[in-house]
Amino acid sequence: MTQDNSQMELSVVVPLLNEQENLHPLYDQITGALDGRYEYEIIFVDDGSTDGSFDLLKEFHESNSRVRVLRFRRNFGQTAAMSAGFTHARGQVIIPMDADLQNDPADIPMLLGKLDEGYDVVSGWRKERHDNAVTRLLPSKMANWVISKITGVQLHDYGCTLKAYRREILAETKLYGEMHRFIPALASWSGARIAECVVNHRPRTAGVAKYGLGRTWKVILDLITVKFLGSFSTKPIHIFGALGGFTGLFAFLFGALVISQKLNSGTDMSGNPLFILTAVLMLATIQFIMMGLLAELLVRTYHESQNRPTYVVKEVLDTSNRQGESR
Repeated sequence: MTQDNSQMELSVVVPLLNEQENLHPLYDQITGALDGRYEYEIIFVDDGSTDGSFDLLKEFHESNSRVRVLRFRRNFGQTAAMSAGFTHARGQVIIPMDADLQNDPADIPMLLGKLDEGYDVVSGWRKERHDNAVTRLLPSKMANWVISKITGVQLHDYGCTLKAYRREILAETKLYGEMHRFIPALASWSGARIAECVVNHRPRTAGVAKYGLGRTWKVILDLITVKFLGSFSTKPIHIFGALGGFTGLFAFLFGALVISQKLNSGTDMSGNPLFILTAVLMLATIQFIMMGLLAELLVRTYHESQNRPTYVVKEVLDTSNRQGESR
């Protein structure tokens, strides 16, 4: 039975990897929280599970037409799984959540209620977390502080998967790498209104955690990418020009010092390390400026080849069409 997208209120997207023991209680909790209250669907994205997870998902699908299942050929990562779920979602509101039972489906109505207050994104905040203090809590607190400072979007818990998004917000967001945690920041730069709600966080009772300290460096690299995209994606010459100006200034200062040493004390320029440093800084200045110009060409080619605007329109009020029709 096909369902009309315009009538679908809610899509719950659940990426998973080897969560066989958690799937039955998760399915029961989601349906228990949503049945009779919303027109919804559940999209399970199997990210290359090697246990019996997919067999359970097939059972859910066969017994409930609201359940849809996507199965990857191999493990592509959480961001890819969430992106696939977002692409196939038909609801006007999309809510991703983890499959490990640490997110509580009973919080979904609260997120939707906050969304109804006029927000475009509502982010969950696991204020009372049940995770290892050294490997999870401390790195998470530090990461959330750094991300908030760099992106300018103040959230306590970027890593919480449980969030509520309006469909049109995700339509403007493309996910790569480990960027699913940065969606609120990316959405904010498009003008989305962001709110945060305290959600229940439960200890993991089955299965094993798939992530640890090993992904910290990936998060840092993605954060650099996000900052660049948010601040300089349409004007890369500004960042490269600033770097070129910085190195050019020092090249000028060191060069002036080298010339002063030559004129005043007859210092041999060929053996002067400041002379070599000046030459290196001059070359770096030229390279930064050329990289900025090349980046400008790439940005223009990207936007113009896809007819992609550098802005996002929320709504248009225009009486010209009605005036033309009345003539």
